[in-house]
Amino acid sequence: MNTRTYSDAVADPYEAPPLSFTDREERTIEVRPYEGDEAEFEALVEMYDSFDPSDRAQGIPPGREDRIRDWLDNILDDECLNAIAWHGDEVAGHATLVPDGDAYELAIFVHQEYQRAGIGTRLIKALLGYGRESGVEKVWLTVERWNRAAVGLYKTVGFETSDAESFELEMTIRLNPSDE
Repeated sequence: MNTRTYSDAVADPYEAPPLSFTDREERTIEVRPYEGDEAEFEALVEMYDSFDPSDRAQGIPPGREDRIRDWLDNILDDECLNAIAWHGDEVAGHATLVPDGDAYELAIFVHQEYQRAGIGTRLIKALLGYGRESGVEKVWLTVERWNRAAVGLYKTVGFETSDAESFELEMTIRLNPSDE
């Protein structure tokens, strides 16, 4: 039984990808939906393979290339929504919405070389815009409560804390009105 709570209020609209912007380091970043081609997949593997192990949370992203490939196969399937932040041909970040019952779970990863430049905020907003356009009603995530930067980012985007009883916070947002 899911006891997750969601606000009745629908979040502000977000611009869906494709979109581009200049980050705080003056780099041009493009956010595009994942299209499923081999080059995109390999670029994602490369980003995750070089991901700093100290930035892994809750066991993801996995640490070995074979496990990264298996994990990506699962979250890049047709039922999931994925957006990639590109700096030229290099992946700067990746965000995914994975179906979970009547909602979607959000996960986001920004490579260390691109953190603290505003990319995470724009990437999440783009993914939520993509989700709204795709009919996603509710989104949730968990974040380690000590990760103040991430908690602040999620609150800025519109997520609200729905459960704070463990070492992780559960946060939720409503993208579309309820069908009920």
